[in-house]
Amino acid sequence: MRQMQPAEIAEMDIFVYYRVPLANTQALLAAVLDMQQSLARQMSVSASLKRRPEEKDGCQTWMEVYARVPEDFLAALDKAVAEAGLMSQIEDRRHIETFVDIVACA
Repeated sequence: MRQMQPAEIAEMDIFVYYRVPLANTQALLAAVLDMQQSLARQMSVSASLKRRPEEKDGCQTWMEVYARVPEDFLAALDKAVAEAGLMSQIEDRRHIETFVDIVACA
């Protein structure tokens, strides 16, 4: 399968998932929503926050979704996460996945 070149990627979406201890959900919710609002303004992206309906081992799994992000978005996201202090409130690490529209891949 051929690798796409940056110029060929019309739109990219970012999905970030991680586990949140139940004791941290309220504080983290406020921090993530504030961070997403700031990123939406600065980077002109659409952001949403989701979670799995079930809890497991005292944690919830959350997912941040960022639609139609610019090329420099991941650097801005890393900076925003550090500034918001999110890593101290989650279990383990943040997993980042990127997807492009199928039409852009054809």
